[in-house]
Amino acid sequence: MDNVIDKNRRFYERRVAAMISEEFPEYEDRIAVGIVGEGSDCFGYDDEISRDHDFGTGVCLWLTDADMALFGERLSAAYNELVDSEERAFFTERLRERRGVMTIRRFYSNILNVDCDAESGFLTEDEWMRLDHSCLKTATNGEVFRDDPGVFTAFRRYLMGYYPDRVRRARIAQQLHEYASAFQVNYARCMTRGDTVAAELCRARGISSAMELFFLLKREYPPYYKWTFRALGELDDEGVLSAKLYELSRLRIDTEAWEGTRYHPNRQNYKDRIVSLSEEIACELEDMLIKAGMSRARGRYLEAHVEAVLAGTKQPRRADM
Repeated sequence: MDNVIDKNRRFYERRVAAMISEEFPEYEDRIAVGIVGEGSDCFGYDDEISRDHDFGTGVCLWLTDADMALFGERLSAAYNELVDSEERAFFTERLRERRGVMTIRRFYSNILNVDCDAESGFLTEDEWMRLDHSCLKTATNGEVFRDDPGVFTAFRRYLMGYYPDRVRRARIAQQLHEYASAFQVNYARCMTRGDTVAAELCRARGISSAMELFFLLKREYPPYYKWTFRALGELDDEGVLSAKLYELSRLRIDTEAWEGTRYHPNRQNYKDRIVSLSEEIACELEDMLIKAGMSRARGRYLEAHVEAVLAGTKQPRRADM
């Protein structure tokens, strides 16, 4: 299958670059061009299934606010005319929102959902805290074909530099708490009560938190949730964590393993393979925490590491879970 990023690069080189050179020669070195943003094609994850909507030929052309006011409207009209003349471009209205001429500020602000003065190349700590993981990945995926001014690429590099340390630690602590609460405590409580629907929600939250922790500890942004496991598999060199998550997702709720059991906060029911996997995954994440220098003491109950992560130097309390 033809790579969509490569296909659109060829479209840029074959049609768009020539149009800019012929019709806007005085502005040619002031236009950044590439394919970045929403859509599986920007991640390189497109396939026959994903090509049923918002899929087609097109690139992004990014301008500063000043240049948008100067020649953006004319450039947009020329670009849209070019795309409309392209055979089998499949340029839907939704794709027109994702591609075409736009300001650098609008592009980053729309994706990150904060007002980004990208030309200043800076976000406050409060803004970093409000950002969503997948939005950051969306803002930094794909490929930039040309950027002579360097403004778009400079902010892109800034985002790729990852969260400030305090923000990263806060997010790690949040997901450690979420994993421990949902999967290491509440799953057992729900199964003891026979509430399998709530138990399934605990499992789903545990899987989600485990994947977020993996990316945070790897200093990588995860993509949109439906592609997160795929991206994790690409980063998981040894394949241990991804294999455990895959097995976990395929197991059926085992109510027989809980018949006649009584809930105990410091005793796990290892007759249930889901419980065993939750603890094995916690051990993998604990190892990653220690290797990342976030914690020093052993304790597979992940809540026990929250204090050390937030403090940066304190030892976590011991836990028998």
